[in-house]
Amino acid sequence: MFYTIYNILSLFLVVPVFLFNIFRSLKRGWPLVIPERFGFVPKQQLARVAGRPVIWLHAVSVGEIIAARPLLLALRARYPLHALVVTCTTETGKTTAERFAEIDLCLYFPFDFLPSVRAIISAVKPRIIIIMETEIWPNFSREAARRHIPLVLANGRISDRSFKRYLSFSWFFRPSLRCFSAICMQSPTGCTRIVAIGADRAIVHDGGNLKHDIPSHPVGDSERIELRGRYAIPVTSSVWTAGSCREGEEQFLIATYRKLLNEFDNLLLVLVPRHPERCDAIGSLLTQAALPYRLRTSLKENDNLLHNGEVLLVDTVGEMMNLYGLADFAFVGGSLVPIGGHNLLEPASVGVPTVFGPYMANFREIEALILEYGAGIQVQSPDELTTTCQTLITSTELRRVLGQNGLKLLRDNGGATARHMEVIARYI
Repeated sequence: MFYTIYNILSLFLVVPVFLFNIFRSLKRGWPLVIPERFGFVPKQQLARVAGRPVIWLHAVSVGEIIAARPLLLALRARYPLHALVVTCTTETGKTTAERFAEIDLCLYFPFDFLPSVRAIISAVKPRIIIIMETEIWPNFSREAARRHIPLVLANGRISDRSFKRYLSFSWFFRPSLRCFSAICMQSPTGCTRIVAIGADRAIVHDGGNLKHDIPSHPVGDSERIELRGRYAIPVTSSVWTAGSCREGEEQFLIATYRKLLNEFDNLLLVLVPRHPERCDAIGSLLTQAALPYRLRTSLKENDNLLHNGEVLLVDTVGEMMNLYGLADFAFVGGSLVPIGGHNLLEPASVGVPTVFGPYMANFREIEALILEYGAGIQVQSPDELTTTCQTLITSTELRRVLGQNGLKLLRDNGGATARHMEVIARYI
């Protein structure tokens, strides 16, 4: 009865979803991929995986696909004869995934209309489907189960903020959760929450957080010099990278940067918005603040170096780790405004100290680890951000200690990939 009602209601959403997808694509400058979102995959793309058993992994956007990287590498190493197909929902996620050499084919995830779901599953013919984090779609889940395709939830998480919402709609999620063969959550708390929502306790595992398994290494002086040269940044500059910034945050970062320039004339800001299509609006803010800037896409080989006091505004995706690696210290966005934060382990993985704001609801476990290990500094306000940046600029030793602590955190808390692989191997 649930699926009958769901699909009847879905009929009324086909046109609105179609129009909204066009509007969003035009607004954000994304390509129109209507056929693919409705499950139609070009034959020339499918030819890349023809004749091989397929492992299908779905990751919504940039954060999920980066978190999935250790798992993708492990799958490629253990199953070299299988094809790895990845689906994403966003253009930025797909662009990031396409840079990973281990992936054979990258597609857009279909809308959860029954014909769309059936079309793409029939086209891809997966042996197993792995869903990153908590993407639960009724028709997709049921169709996989109906075809006896193992469905595994990987790196599952339910934030403090979303748990009550999930619980209120447990009647909606329970039928889909019962279609999963295995569910790997990031923590014991996550296990308890997913069971409360309706998952079968017998299939729920504490798999750990795959984000702890991101490759880590301290960026040495020679590598940092090479990276800075690639982005036209002077070797002698003190570089602050503000990554994954969200709307409403940039004005605070710009104001802090202007204050810091009054005291430190060798400072340079690398500003990386979470969504590159917002660069025009951010550029206007920089112009209003009388701060000169250059876009990442405007840099050319052997270009003139940026000057201290300028801003490198990054209008590309897939370069975040390089941009953290060339920095002296970093700020991780989505945390000065109530978004819920982003992955603090990215700068920590290259030995760069991390600054972040109070709004970390989506990354409570990682936030706690960063603070426990002393790998970063949490600020409560834009004013506190300014004073913390001043301290980091002037203290080489503090930056070194924070960076080393971040690398230790990653060494001590790895192993999630192996635990996930142990579960996944049962179904391949």
